[in-house]
Amino acid sequence: MAGIAESHDVLDRVTALDPARRAGEASAAAAVAAGTDATAEAPATDLTAAAFFDVDNTMMVGASIFHFARGLAARKFFTTSDLLGFAWQQVKFRVGGRETDVSGHRDTALSFVAGRPVAEVVALGEEIYDELMADRIWAGTRALAQMHLDAGQRVWLVTATPVELALIIARRLGLTGALGTVAESVDGHYTGRLVGEILHGTAKAHAIRALAVAEGLDLRRCSAYSDSVNDVPMLSAVGTAVAVNPDSELRDTAKERGWQIRDFRTGRKAAKIGVPSVLGAGVVAGAIAAGVAHRRR
Repeated sequence: MAGIAESHDVLDRVTALDPARRAGEASAAAAVAAGTDATAEAPATDLTAAAFFDVDNTMMVGASIFHFARGLAARKFFTTSDLLGFAWQQVKFRVGGRETDVSGHRDTALSFVAGRPVAEVVALGEEIYDELMADRIWAGTRALAQMHLDAGQRVWLVTATPVELALIIARRLGLTGALGTVAESVDGHYTGRLVGEILHGTAKAHAIRALAVAEGLDLRRCSAYSDSVNDVPMLSAVGTAVAVNPDSELRDTAKERGWQIRDFRTGRKAAKIGVPSVLGAGVVAGAIAAGVAHRRR
């Protein structure tokens, strides 16, 4: 994990890029460096198709960064008034049913870990996941991810949450890995700065395109899942887009473009999800792709 966070080499490679592209390239580089999680029960046999899942309100109820902030506040990383700022964003997030602009608060959260050892923050992330996040996973979305794993495909989370926390969530769910916001670190300690910007909006699209190149994915055979209209660039970059617990704007966009809609807030059961409806002919094509050698980075 510390090696992933040592981002100054990544920073050198992408210095000339715009912030969103820079964030996406850095996130993909971190995901490749992390490798494939060996804890996934189903082996990856369909190596040119994959699924990408947003986290906040898609895979998890509420905002993962807020849950993380709560855990850090309980450990005296920052003050109660700072946490109230996160809380207000969480209220708007939950009531509005969509992502709001929380980039400033994410930057603030990173400033509080400035100078802290990466290993320490990662260890705390493991604890905080168990305390505040494990029971907030949407069962229906988790079933969708498992569907792709069972089909022999790899599954990555794609989130504005710091990549170290995103990787913890992915590992606990038995997923392949995660693309997240990369915080700069030097000599194993956070500087408090980001590499590029928050992995948000177009940055997510840049991240999955960069990962596709590195991992030999055919994005036309890939799927993406999100609740927010902010993720339309990511959803548009793949062959199959699915709106999960969508905000009103994304629901309208999904209807206009013929994208699938899954809403687990209504209590619909994951058992109603059918493999053909999401994977379609990609599963059949996967039988052919399984015979193609995959070059690991």
